[in-house]
Amino acid sequence: MNVADLPPQGSAPILEDKTRGVFRVRRSVFTDPAVLERERRVLFAHCWLYAAHESELAAPASFVARNVGGRPLLLNRDRQGHLNAFFNSCRHRGALVCREDRGRARNFTCPYHGWVYGDDGRLLHQPIDTSYTDACKSDPALGLKRVARVETSSGFIFVCFDAAAMALDDYLAGAAEYLKLISSQGPDGMEIVGGTQKYCAHANWKLLQENSVDGYHAESTHATYLGYIRNREGTVLNNYGQAFGQVRNLGNGHAVSESVNATPWGRPCARWMPSWGEDVKAELDRNFAEIASRIGEEQATFLCRGDRNMLIFPNLIVNDVSGLTIRVVYPVRHDYFEVNAWALAAKGESARIRDLRLKNYVEFLGPGGLATPDDQEMLELCQRGYAADPEEGWNDLSRGMADEQQGRANKVDEFQLRVFWRRWAELMQREPELAR
Repeated sequence: MNVADLPPQGSAPILEDKTRGVFRVRRSVFTDPAVLERERRVLFAHCWLYAAHESELAAPASFVARNVGGRPLLLNRDRQGHLNAFFNSCRHRGALVCREDRGRARNFTCPYHGWVYGDDGRLLHQPIDTSYTDACKSDPALGLKRVARVETSSGFIFVCFDAAAMALDDYLAGAAEYLKLISSQGPDGMEIVGGTQKYCAHANWKLLQENSVDGYHAESTHATYLGYIRNREGTVLNNYGQAFGQVRNLGNGHAVSESVNATPWGRPCARWMPSWGEDVKAELDRNFAEIASRIGEEQATFLCRGDRNMLIFPNLIVNDVSGLTIRVVYPVRHDYFEVNAWALAAKGESARIRDLRLKNYVEFLGPGGLATPDDQEMLELCQRGYAADPEEGWNDLSRGMADEQQGRANKVDEFQLRVFWRRWAELMQREPELAR
């Protein structure tokens, strides 16, 4: 296909020619502020969005406050044990009623005029309430406004601002089974470890979604990390960088890239590496046996010996690799995003395994590690490079198109990126009320 064959300026943002094996994305979707505004109306207002993990709200009266899809939310477990999701905004004049990221509270008091809300969202007190009519004081509409939908899947809490959206399990489609698998690493479930890691990049949010499931860039972008692992272990553990693993379309824009025994790092779940020592190997073997007793040998091998990077449309990534992280990207501007990331671990694991898990997490997935800063730099270089041809430029995502048409896809192809973009294009072409 020649450049002259490409659609003219202002036409569809996605070009797919299956006959020629070509898939391209117009660069203006990363550089045009109007595209982000449309995404807010169509994607973030109607899709299910990850908000928190149940382990963060395990205790009575526990809460977390964070922005989800550009909106400040307050999620809590009330004294009756119910999970709630409220908009973090006073119904009087709109101030945030909760200014802490997390904690425990039975009531929430607006700092502006002192309105007090119960943990069930009801308005409990208005200072100098003699100035209000009885009808005003008893109006249930003055309670904290609830988010339209809140549902959970394997401990992952999602919200949706569209009351008419499909059920969460239907939305997650094949991704629900992977969340269940990932959450079976511990007999007593999983928990968020420590607090939130926050970082940012001067790039479009969709670039991080692409990057997080892209195996093609690893050998070049992360050469320092891969060399460090190989040197530390004293051997090249595998043929990382060659064609390996596979990619699955999980439906509704979700995709996973996965492999078994094809990456050079250990997994504190139950995949040993020599530098950890023989005593750790024995403990990991016991962990594997316990997991196999619950989910079967085949599934345990897939879980413990394998790696998976899963994209849940639109803005959630679960990286279950050398560490296990929940990563959410929040678009702030068309050329700037912020990330919240959390380490996820099995409840009750030994202090030694927990230490290895967190070291693995920090050295690769953490914002100060040997991989994430590389990724951030590459995404910012992309965003800067788009200035060369912001309207007519195209990104090529054609790698693996021929294999895809034969029903094959591996981790170093770009099938998983095309899964994301096809869903993105489908929803962006529909009216907001249909974008579910």
